[in-house]
Amino acid sequence: MVLTVTLNPLLEHRLYFKDVKNKTVNRSYRESFSAGGKGINVSRQLNKINIKNQAATFIGGNNGKSFRSILASEGIEIIPVSSKYDLRNASLIINESENSITTFFSPDKQIPEDESADLMNKLDKMIQNCSTVVFSGSSPSQYTDIIFSYGIELANKYDKISILDTYGTPLSKSIEASPTITHNTKQEIENSLNISLSDEAEIRDYLNTLYKKGIKLAFITDSSNTVYASKFDFHYKCKPPEVSVLDATGSGDSFTAGLAYGMEHSLVFEEFFKLSIALASANASKWETSAVTLEDAEKLLPLITIEPIGKKMKILDDSPTI
Repeated sequence: MVLTVTLNPLLEHRLYFKDVKNKTVNRSYRESFSAGGKGINVSRQLNKINIKNQAATFIGGNNGKSFRSILASEGIEIIPVSSKYDLRNASLIINESENSITTFFSPDKQIPEDESADLMNKLDKMIQNCSTVVFSGSSPSQYTDIIFSYGIELANKYDKISILDTYGTPLSKSIEASPTITHNTKQEIENSLNISLSDEAEIRDYLNTLYKKGIKLAFITDSSNTVYASKFDFHYKCKPPEVSVLDATGSGDSFTAGLAYGMEHSLVFEEFFKLSIALASANASKWETSAVTLEDAEKLLPLITIEPIGKKMKILDDSPTI
């Protein structure tokens, strides 16, 4: 069973327009509400590919009530941590004439110290009861900045697989805690750690740095550009398949869900690497966020080739026993 941990959940309000004009009144022809936040997206994607999971997150206020109802309707099982603050929200403007989406976020909610401590206290039992834990998304306050690194330490203590997909302040400390797997975009790494990944040599140096910190698998995505990965100190790259992009929101979360799928099914490295890329690419071709079926992803698998970089591993038994 997979546990996802989301510190900064989101209630999304989507407005659909045939066309949008500036500085005048625009009336949508359809609206929808959905639950967001990177870990929530991972849970949704895991549901779509039939992986049992639970989602731990903060929930509060009227937005939180709507958020909880949406999760229930989607069959996403939640472990709520009560918050006195209303859940943050976002308005997403979808302009179908341009196949574009514009997002307006409300301010992050400043989760206080006592609520952060409440989640940390509950994490111990939650992590003991899962096989893989995914720490995903941003941190809304200084008190939540330490939760992911603390959770990774617990996962290591209980010999659980941990997958880290965060950015900003928590990234550096979380890396130092030695998660099993990391996934980030190139831009997230550069902005969060103030380093350059402008060429393949710099990317490989960074992957080597992660390996020296005890991180066994690492993945760096960059929109439709080449994906880089490491398994221990062996490096790989892959160009994602070309798709007609509608909305890439959640593609990174679908990618992360593919990694968790690989761990739960003990797939070999190449299989779950390719599946993760296929899920991310298929997600970008849809308006819905992280709702790709295995059938959708499998159509793209023949278009994906993993290329080793540098020294090559002689594969005898490439199961992800980590």
